[in-house]
Amino acid sequence: MTTLRELWDAGRPTIGGWCTLPSAFSAELMGRSGFDWVCVDTQHGLVGYDQMVLMLQGLAITGTPAFVRVRWNEPGEIMKALDAGAQGVVVPMVNSAEEAVSAVAACRYPPQGYRSWGPIRAALGVEGYSPESANLRTLVAIMIETADGVARMDEILSVPGVDAVYVGPNDLAVTHGLPPSATVESREHSELIESILAGCKRHQIVAGIHCGSVETAQRWLEAGFEMINVKSDALFMREQAVAVVKALSGKREPSPRTSSYA
Repeated sequence: MTTLRELWDAGRPTIGGWCTLPSAFSAELMGRSGFDWVCVDTQHGLVGYDQMVLMLQGLAITGTPAFVRVRWNEPGEIMKALDAGAQGVVVPMVNSAEEAVSAVAACRYPPQGYRSWGPIRAALGVEGYSPESANLRTLVAIMIETADGVARMDEILSVPGVDAVYVGPNDLAVTHGLPPSATVESREHSELIESILAGCKRHQIVAGIHCGSVETAQRWLEAGFEMINVKSDALFMREQAVAVVKALSGKREPSPRTSSYA
């Protein structure tokens, strides 16, 4: 099984899947779809801890490395996700260097951090699992998605141990007084995202972004983003179901029937 760290070290763009449905089968389907990685979303997804563990197991069956987006930058949340087998975490709303330091430290065993030892599932099938190997293996992606985060971006990206930035375009827009959009129609919104990408390049950190369409993803890949996701399992299901209903809605004219009465 390829690890997240190996994907990052390969230096090529990666395409990820996103799971918001609390289902091990949904996670397994996403894992079998060919994504480089899949993220289990416990922040805005409908996923609790018990389902998260089952989803990580489903992804492990497919050999797909997994992130967990934790609910908040809280050490217990981060450590539970990593102990359950996530190879990396996506930490939302990181607005300062101090918050970035906290996120990194929760992911690293001493002396690099303060992660508590208890890899109840993380160590399964990993030969020679140790604090040192786990620290090297684990990826930390922090989200810069607010006005404060953008203002303090260079301080945040200077924190050792931050492996990637994952841009949340909707919150980025909302905190700057713009309408939420994952397809990024406005010039002001686009410039904000481009400024974060430039910051990642200055600090040699992987730049990632959530995208509302394939066309948006292609645009950001061409710009230099290396960690791309389009939509989620729930949106894929809903959009395909709606498309089928629309395609067949004109085919449902009532058939003429002969009356049973003479």
